[in-house]
Amino acid sequence: MTTVEGVAPDGRPGAGGAGGAGRGGRRAGRGGRPLVARLAARTGGGVLRIVLVLVALFWLMPSVGLLLSSLRGPRDIAGSGWWQVFAQPAQITWDNYSRLLANDKVMGSLLTTAEITVPATVLVVVIGSLAGYAFAWLDFPGRDGWFLVVVGLLVVPVQVALIPVAKLFGAVGLFETTAGVVLFHTAFGLPFAVFLLRNFFAEIPRELLEAARLDGAGELRLFTRVVMPLGGGAIASLGIFQFLWVWNDMLVALIFADSGHPPITVALQQEVRQFGNNIDVLAPGAFVSMVVPLIVFFAFQRQFVSGVMAGAVK
Repeated sequence: MTTVEGVAPDGRPGAGGAGGAGRGGRRAGRGGRPLVARLAARTGGGVLRIVLVLVALFWLMPSVGLLLSSLRGPRDIAGSGWWQVFAQPAQITWDNYSRLLANDKVMGSLLTTAEITVPATVLVVVIGSLAGYAFAWLDFPGRDGWFLVVVGLLVVPVQVALIPVAKLFGAVGLFETTAGVVLFHTAFGLPFAVFLLRNFFAEIPRELLEAARLDGAGELRLFTRVVMPLGGGAIASLGIFQFLWVWNDMLVALIFADSGHPPITVALQQEVRQFGNNIDVLAPGAFVSMVVPLIVFFAFQRQFVSGVMAGAVK
């Protein structure tokens, strides 16, 4: 009796037939889907939304607590938890922020932090963009070797360089100066900047660059008119990373910054050490120092997301 391959004599599909393949394919399809996707599909996304909301609340709770503490008087802060504001809204007062504005040391430290963060961010973005374009599209002797050096510098921890750089800055007069802190952050931010932007710029279609060259564009015009607009998302992401790192830094500022005009992170630490109960200044100062990076992030959120997504797609 003649049989079809994969079909048993009684007409039922065999183990190797289409039915087995279909069952195996369905099992593979179910097994290949991520757990989160399967959970969202089964529950209509409701459980997933609840979990995400709980995680968001968990991460926002310290920030909300700091904000509410900054709006309470010193006695209220010392006597009860910040959540008591919801039961006693009369505790809310703006006196703490008035004291903060009157505190010349803390307000001066915010200005010092801006004087360090803005130049360190701009220098890293500008130099990193130029170097990234050079490593991606210009041919020069030792290009690959120098790029390996840049990649190797990514794994050098900041702590290793503190003592040698401190000796160097002391010899050239940059120790405990704003310029010295800016140079330190710039030097340690450049390897990541070059690595990130070089990989992004290398994905730009060569045809676009060749067409611009045929139109008579030089390398500088090519960089400013073609590469920079296409790499805006990656450049914005780099700027946000660098800004957050420098603004929130305390280790480098504690060692290299001027002790008479310290950044906000060091100034708040000194306030804790000198005036342990001066919470009416510490709470609003800490909240203001946290709000500034958040404003920068949300201002460039669209560019940041587009840069991250473009890198993921490529």
